[in-house]
Amino acid sequence: MIKKRSAIALSLIIAFTMLLAACSGGTGSNEQAGANGKKGDKQTINFIHWRGEDTEAFKSIIAKFEKQNPDIKVDMTVYSSGDPYANALQAMILSGEGADVFVSAPGAQFNNLLKSQSFEDLSGSPLLENFTPELIEAGKSDGKQYALPYQLVYNVPVYNKSLFDKLGIQVPSDWDGFLAMCQKLKENGITPILYGYDVSPGQLINTLVMNNMPDKDTFTKFQTGEVKATDPWFVKTLEQFKLLVDKGYILKNATGTKYEGALALFAQEKGAILAAGSYAMATIAKQNPNIEQGLLAPITTSAADMKYEGIHTTTFMLGVNAKSKYKEGATKFIEFLTKPEIASEYANATGQLLTVKNVKYETKELGIQGQWSSKKTVFQPRLINTNKKIETALNESLNMIVSGTSVEKTISTTQAEIDRNLTK
Repeated sequence: MIKKRSAIALSLIIAFTMLLAACSGGTGSNEQAGANGKKGDKQTINFIHWRGEDTEAFKSIIAKFEKQNPDIKVDMTVYSSGDPYANALQAMILSGEGADVFVSAPGAQFNNLLKSQSFEDLSGSPLLENFTPELIEAGKSDGKQYALPYQLVYNVPVYNKSLFDKLGIQVPSDWDGFLAMCQKLKENGITPILYGYDVSPGQLINTLVMNNMPDKDTFTKFQTGEVKATDPWFVKTLEQFKLLVDKGYILKNATGTKYEGALALFAQEKGAILAAGSYAMATIAKQNPNIEQGLLAPITTSAADMKYEGIHTTTFMLGVNAKSKYKEGATKFIEFLTKPEIASEYANATGQLLTVKNVKYETKELGIQGQWSSKKTVFQPRLINTNKKIETALNESLNMIVSGTSVEKTISTTQAEIDRNLTK
């Protein structure tokens, strides 16, 4: 009986000790007390983004950061791009929890976060010296630097150079040449353009409009009513795209094909052109290392009337949550990402060009993308539009055409949606 009572007493002592330990905050969220300056405590900063394909690269970089900064732990959370990410980010920002370092896209998403005062002002921070100044303009507002674009992307369709060489096809320099190229591909049993309904519209619309729109700021005027979907240049753009659809140059069942499926078809060499951008090249190379890739933008005018050869975007814009309790640690993590040796590791592991100075690019795909730095490109038109609903309506006009809707109906539907969402 005495032994039994002793065992019970010992059990109660152990349980009570464990309860005290739990209440003392030895693990979990109270590890973050380091932000209050207590020596020896560890703070945890949350890093959220949308690039799941970069997870392993970031894990390696985070391990290096934590080794150099033993008082800081980085928790990374990845969401699907688009609305899932935007919705999760907005909830975290509003709550003030779960997003110390986050990324945003330029345009509407950046503008909405700016309005809600989500960004810590990074103006004057020494880490700005690590960037090429003209490549981080998209993260500025009223002369202040709120976000730091990390990636330089060319939103230009990817093409199978090996296939082109085999068929003796040259990259076309005008609209007639583009149509002739598509016809030759089709005659050889190859789908000219692979298209994923969830990503391709927002990518392809840029190259389709770049030489048709009156000036590089045209898309901002959709939201004020100064420019309409009924304007001749936009009608022409949709008519040209409709021609591609009607001639069978766009993937059949495109409205039922997601981007990942279209990319897989391209990697399997079941199509000649993927309506995406340079960001896709590294993933394609992983799926099929034997493909020789290039970037090819449809020129919708004559060669003489061409203004731009392609589209560029500075995106994956790093920011510090203005409501974060751990701004110092968050800023330190961003600064670590911009060190040339770390940025080089990230670039070569993920196949992304960066806005950071002194990055050493080593992969074949990055070498191809780097050649576009000497070409005449314009910043992605749809992203200078800061009204998300109007941006979506313009993108969806391509999906309507793909689904068989007439140009006239598409124009009227698109303009009606724009009218409902005009910026007051």
